[in-house]
Amino acid sequence: MILSANMEAFHQIIRFIQETDKLKTVIRETSPIGEARRENDAEHSWQLALMAVLLKDYANAPVDINKVVKMLLIHDLVEIYVGDVFYFDAKRDDNQAEKEKAAAEKLYGLLPEPVGKELYDLWYEFEFEDTAEKRFARAVDRYAPTLMNRYNQGGTWTKYQVPYEKLIEKLSPIKNGSQMLWEETQTYIEHSLEQGWIQKSE
Repeated sequence: MILSANMEAFHQIIRFIQETDKLKTVIRETSPIGEARRENDAEHSWQLALMAVLLKDYANAPVDINKVVKMLLIHDLVEIYVGDVFYFDAKRDDNQAEKEKAAAEKLYGLLPEPVGKELYDLWYEFEFEDTAEKRFARAVDRYAPTLMNRYNQGGTWTKYQVPYEKLIEKLSPIKNGSQMLWEETQTYIEHSLEQGWIQKSE
């Protein structure tokens, strides 16, 4: 998308970039492989974009990879205002979706309209619509921490005592975007069960 060369639009974009630098301060629960520290949202978003590029051939359906990468780079930006919510947190706020939508409107509203609308629409598609790109992006988003937990001896699954059945339930949507990633995820879950990092419910 090409904008007319005007200084107002330029400074709006620079202001947006400054604001999104805050993503580096949003700390997630998951740790990088082999590290004690927790990753931040910016690291997570970068990794998702890289994974999508490398794994695009394993999507269930053909995808516009440029669109997928954009989705993955921007979908967590709302957490600058609302914070990261651990996916397996039983106390998740029922109003989280509304809070994130308001955050998206505020954040993408900082941009010149054509750019801001494009990014908001991509965020909205990732959250609420059903497209091949959304399904694959979601699969990658859920697979990444799964990979790290597998190689961190259970990671957050162990720390928060997430039961086997809950992992299967919460992670199974991965198969909607990539059957290959879902099969790999299942092997990680089974391995974690065998190692005693997770348990089945009583």
